[in-house]
Amino acid sequence: MHGEVRSTEQISPTMVRVVLGGSGLDGLEMPDCTDSYINAAIPPAGATYGPVFDPREVRDTHPQEEWPLRRRYSVRRWDAERREMTLDFVVHGDAGHGGPWADRAEAGDVLVFNGPGGDYRPRSDADWHLLVGDESALPAIAASLEVLRPTDHAVVRLVVDGPEHEIALESPAQLDLQWVHRSAASPRPLVGAVEAAELPEGRVHAFVHGEAEEIRQIRAHLLRDRGLAKGDLSCSPYWRRGMDDEQWRSVKKQFVVAMEGDTA
Repeated sequence: MHGEVRSTEQISPTMVRVVLGGSGLDGLEMPDCTDSYINAAIPPAGATYGPVFDPREVRDTHPQEEWPLRRRYSVRRWDAERREMTLDFVVHGDAGHGGPWADRAEAGDVLVFNGPGGDYRPRSDADWHLLVGDESALPAIAASLEVLRPTDHAVVRLVVDGPEHEIALESPAQLDLQWVHRSAASPRPLVGAVEAAELPEGRVHAFVHGEAEEIRQIRAHLLRDRGLAKGDLSCSPYWRRGMDDEQWRSVKKQFVVAMEGDTA
């Protein structure tokens, strides 16, 4: 599938919102999830194929240096009536591939992707909700907050680089929301924020996603110290500090096995 860029918007110093539309989204069916994601295929500079392509065909017919780079992005919003998909991209200058693409995107540009997939939605039978993450998890967390009910209670802990990186979040639920900021002295402050949080009684449904080492420590704390059940926790390390996406994918499976072994 593919979408054409309808608009772009800088919503924080390091986040660009891109809205996709067009006939390439015809037939798209979104799963009933708030962490829905697509697997984007971004051509490298100098690719000799057109803007709309079949990633498998490209791999079969082009040299490896022309293969599209695969990146996974959460869907911030899907407008079924307008047939428009909103994606939020983290941008750090020219680092990476998806961020620079979004930073340069203009109306009419094309994004090819597979999907969507997803498996999390806040459970209606939970007594309360815990949502923890960084910029990479913000689209899914924002979408999750919007589907909560006025009677729901959610504890939300989010980390970004500074106050100017915080974005507006809306929810009908009762929120205990705290933003924390990275610094040279505290590169992973999210761990301390979760450890210090006063959590309600009752059964929780938790969504904890973000940087690998930070998420690993938070997961261990929630399971060992807070007594959460694994079945009540959606947890994934989206990325790892010091690694690009290809490097992270090459070791992610082993990392997750080790992370799960922490609380075996």
